[in-house]
This record gives sequence, C-alpha cells and structure tokens, in this order.
Amino acid sequence: MEPVVLTAEGMEELRRELDYLVNVRRPELARVLRRAIQQGDLSENADYIAAKEEQAFLEGRIQQIETMLRNAVLIQNNGSTGIVDLGSRVTLLEEGRETPEVFQIVGPVEADPLKGRVSYESPLGRALLGHRAGEVVTVDAPAGPVTFRILEVS
Repeated sequence: MEPVVLTAEGMEELRRELDYLVNVRRPELARVLRRAIQQGDLSENADYIAAKEEQAFLEGRIQQIETMLRNAVLIQNNGSTGIVDLGSRVTLLEEGRETPEVFQIVGPVEADPLKGRVSYESPLGRALLGHRAGEVVTVDAPAGPVTFRILEVS
C-alpha cells in the first residue's frame, strides 16, 4: 500500500476511531450476535443476518484503519516558510468574491472541503503547492478555470 499522508490531528482521529470500533462497537456487536444466535433458526433470523453484515463492515473498517496507520506518513509542520506545502493553511480570495476562504492542505484521507481541508492531489491543492502569498493561481476546476489570489500562508 502507498503511504497515507496525515496531519497529527488526522492520525489522532483515526486512532480514536479505531479505539472506539475495537473497544466499544466490537463488544456491542458480539452481544447482539449472541442474542440473535440464541433465538434459534439462523437461516431466517433477520437480526442475525443484519448483525453479521454489520460485523463484516466493522471488521473491514478496523483492518482499513490499521493499514492506514501502519503506512502513515506524518505531515511535519516545520513552521511557516511562506510557501504552500503539505499542512499549510492558505487564505485565498477567489476572483470576483469579497470574502476570503481558508484551506489546509492535507492528504486524501483527511480531505473534507466543507471543513476547509483540501487534498494535495485535488485540482486546488495541486495549483497551490509551491506558491506564496501575493501570487495568483488558476485552478482547472470541472466547471472551468477559477482564479485565486493567495492572501496568506501559515
């Protein structure tokens, strides 16, 4: 598997999710399965079938998180160099708009544009990397080119 680029916050979030799934959800699901098995005929037991499906999903997610954490590469925030890099927070002003937006450049696993976290692999992330405050970048978005002025990099 390829390296999974994470911020310290993203790594901690994955660890918390793994802890919850292993120490809370797995035991809860085991109890549900035990009760369903005690009901008898498993071939037509909807509770049992649903619990087994949920168990498969749960175990898959646990394995996925464990693999991501094993292959994690932590984004090192070495202080602001003034150049957009992984982990940078970038304040942008879209051409024609009055309100700036702030984005953090993260790995694909943590990307959530609605929370201001864009992947370095996204069109916006790729366009911003290596640039400085004051520069103008154009992003090839699906709806057409969009131009941004970089106001601040931290």
